Amino acid sequence: MLSRRSLLIASIPAALAVPARSQADSFPNFLAGMRAEARRAGISAGTLDRAFAGLQPNQKVLDRDRHQPEFTMTWAQYRALLITDQRIVNGRAAFQQNRGLLERVRDRFAVDPGVIVGIWGLESSFGTGMGDFRVVEALATLAWEGRRASFFRGELMAALRILDHGDVTPARMTGSYAGAMGQPQFMPSSYLRYAVDFEGHGRRDIWTSRPDVLGSIANYLASSGWRAGEPWGQAVTVPASFDAASAGRDNRRPVGDWLRQGVRVAGGRPLARPDMPAAVLLPDGAGGDAFLVYANFSAIRRYNPSDYYALVVGLLGDTVTA
Repeated sequence: MLSRRSLLIASIPAALAVPARSQADSFPNFLAGMRAEARRAGISAGTLDRAFAGLQPNQKVLDRDRHQPEFTMTWAQYRALLITDQRIVNGRAAFQQNRGLLERVRDRFAVDPGVIVGIWGLESSFGTGMGDFRVVEALATLAWEGRRASFFRGELMAALRILDHGDVTPARMTGSYAGAMGQPQFMPSSYLRYAVDFEGHGRRDIWTSRPDVLGSIANYLASSGWRAGEPWGQAVTVPASFDAASAGRDNRRPVGDWLRQGVRVAGGRPLARPDMPAAVLLPDGAGGDAFLVYANFSAIRRYNPSDYYALVVGLLGDTVTA
């Protein structure tokens, strides 16, 4: 998932080698410890044999983890980078191809198809860019390497539980260098909480089953407090006299209060009812874009805690489903 003001550069050349380790800290010893812990947690020996077969530290994973240059971006730059003409074209095609499925997903989870498609588009370009790292190998590498060992050890254990359940094989469990999996880019712990078998084939397949992919995204949002029938937000205009210090997602006031301060619709649907709590966002500060965001904006931020990300999800979804 994209962070608020940074993009990871995948092509940075390797500069660090796998760290030297003592015999006690060797990768085989790490795997032996993980195997013992997993067996105590009830994971079968057969699952562990398949998951750990031929496993070695992945240097590319370490390189990507250690070389994450951040490029400070304005909101305007971030928006232009992610909401491209081609992504809109692809998104409209994906929406039309899956319209009936999205309606069934909405009927079950009461989540708007636009926001589902928006997340799908940002996370994997509508299923075309999921990452090809073997998740167990990537997580084991990062859990052994030590910089964020506790987090990745927990995610590795979650991945082993998924394999033990039989939802996917180790070879098909692919994703990003950091272990985000499939078309929704779920971490294994999120998969365990939110992935669903919407297709009804007895397993939760977020790699190749569009019903499971879109249903799982919807379940994540529904579990994060999505309110049926309410908007996420919309573009607005603010007067020159507007106090920029009153902007920010934590300053929620009734829509009627913002109307009295001169906030107006920038286009599209009318504002929500006057008593609905809302916040004004000025992502580039005074003089730039302005948005009024509602409770569902916070549900999107549960997927990725970034105002930029949530705004792009909402805008992309509204555009491709209009």
